[in-house]
Amino acid sequence: MTDTVVRDSAGTREPASETPPTRTLRVAVVNGSPSEKSKTMGLADVALQTLRDVLGRRGIRVADTRVDVYRLGAGFTGALEREGIEPSVETALRDVENADLVIAATPVFRGSYTGMFKHFFDLVDQYALANTPVLLLATGGGDHHALVLEHLLRPLFGFFQAMTLPVAVFASSGDFDGTVLLNPRVYGRVELAITDVASVLEERASPA
Repeated sequence: MTDTVVRDSAGTREPASETPPTRTLRVAVVNGSPSEKSKTMGLADVALQTLRDVLGRRGIRVADTRVDVYRLGAGFTGALEREGIEPSVETALRDVENADLVIAATPVFRGSYTGMFKHFFDLVDQYALANTPVLLLATGGGDHHALVLEHLLRPLFGFFQAMTLPVAVFASSGDFDGTVLLNPRVYGRVELAITDVASVLEERASPA
């Protein structure tokens, strides 16, 4: 048996026992930020680590794929439909469509998700995410942007008939030092979002 590290609701790191993995959960992170270094990806990294900690104690390994929309290039931004799209973009789309859990993370600009984030999901098959759990994450300049989670992101994935996690997470600029999340309250909300549905995610995991 090995040891891992978890955070409590105050963001404190402490050791915890981890069961040797017998199953795997495929996780796709869609990073809607247009920047290489971003608070959005910093928040997504916290969610991924928390997911590994929580599921690791249940004997589940997290196999994650990251889709940075800004890296997909002209073959993505110029695509009007799925047919004939570049292979690298097709691979990214399929990784998301085949995931057991999608982490959808975007910064908020002008009260909405980024255009590239929305364009990526415009190319996702309409029924591919049906009943797929989706963790909603967003970052913005201030707390007044937090409504994007309920008024834009949740309806977007409602169109796909996805199962958005009941707890969504927003972090403002003041919660970070650069791209590193510091606010223990946000850490606690991330942990709540994941532990709340840990049994559901456990059921979706496949044999390792």
